[in-house]
Amino acid sequence: MRTHLHPLTPASAGTARQLRSLHFGRCETGQKVYIQASLHADEVPPMLVAQALRERLAALEAAGLIAGEIVLVPMANPIGLSQEMQGVLCGRFDMGTGLNFNRHFRHLTAELIPLLEPILGADPLQNQRLVRAACLALLAVQGATKLSETEGLKHLLQTLAMDADIVLDLHCDTQAVMHVYAGTPLAEPAKPLARLLGAQALLLSRDSGDHPFDETVARIWWELAEHFGPSRPVPPACFAATVELRGDLQVEPQLAEQDARALLEFLRQAGHIDGPADLEADAKAALCEATPLEGVEPITAPHNGILVFCKQPGDVVAAGEAVAEVIDPLSDQRSLLCATVAGRLFARVSRRYAGAGMRVCKVAGQQAFRSGKLLSL
Repeated sequence: MRTHLHPLTPASAGTARQLRSLHFGRCETGQKVYIQASLHADEVPPMLVAQALRERLAALEAAGLIAGEIVLVPMANPIGLSQEMQGVLCGRFDMGTGLNFNRHFRHLTAELIPLLEPILGADPLQNQRLVRAACLALLAVQGATKLSETEGLKHLLQTLAMDADIVLDLHCDTQAVMHVYAGTPLAEPAKPLARLLGAQALLLSRDSGDHPFDETVARIWWELAEHFGPSRPVPPACFAATVELRGDLQVEPQLAEQDARALLEFLRQAGHIDGPADLEADAKAALCEATPLEGVEPITAPHNGILVFCKQPGDVVAAGEAVAEVIDPLSDQRSLLCATVAGRLFARVSRRYAGAGMRVCKVAGQQAFRSGKLLSL
């Protein structure tokens, strides 16, 4: 294992932070996997899974079973980890700008097209190399400019992942079952990942809005393929997904070990780890079908009040069925919150007092009906 410490731009005079990346295997093969944990720094379960991965990857490396290079960032957001206010860790949003740490990564497609127009040819593997070189060159130019601490962190994470074959961004929700987000063109490779993890929702979208991390490393490949067409083929060279590891209080060693085994079996099946199959990890049946992210219904509170759920994460609900009730203690107004689509309630908030307009839970439906910005803030 090789450890790299990457200095971040100081946020203010007299301060310094670092990002730590762990590198397993051999980088000269050209195969690469990138895994990061807790870009939202207040989401702790991914950090525990990363610890289980670190131990298992070290053993696999010692046995010579890593086919290429696997890069693990066990804590992807040292900035957010420092944002504690009156005993509450505020790691989802940058306190300096109010922006979500997992939004507004740099989307490169429009910048890549004029660079690639004169050089792409008929060889897909050569085109893949040219695309990756162009991506890294664009990011290197940005890296030479003056960036804020948060912009520098995002730039660094994107640079570490940009030339990877597989990118896994480990998160969790507040109260949730295991679920996975991926690009619609990546549906087929996403299915075994969801099955191995025991995901109860696999949510697909071509463009979810606001450029989250996983999309900015994956979308370029299908967008460039569509632009250049079959005469100058651009292969689907990067599978990227956001893995939501249940709820934020499920910091349990047994679950972390289970999830690490599932992730490593996914990498083995994809050819990045050698050795026999993990039969126990591979024995799971799929718990869900892929559904469009545009089919997710965010259910909102119509007014302030006490939030009382009548459905649990993982429950299947029918269209018109109540999932919660809001009770205003000042006016005694009571409102049932009902799903308008049939599907699985896969995540809900942990707060039990709702504000008017607050998203309180999400139901994964089969039919797309939304557009625009599909993710929560």
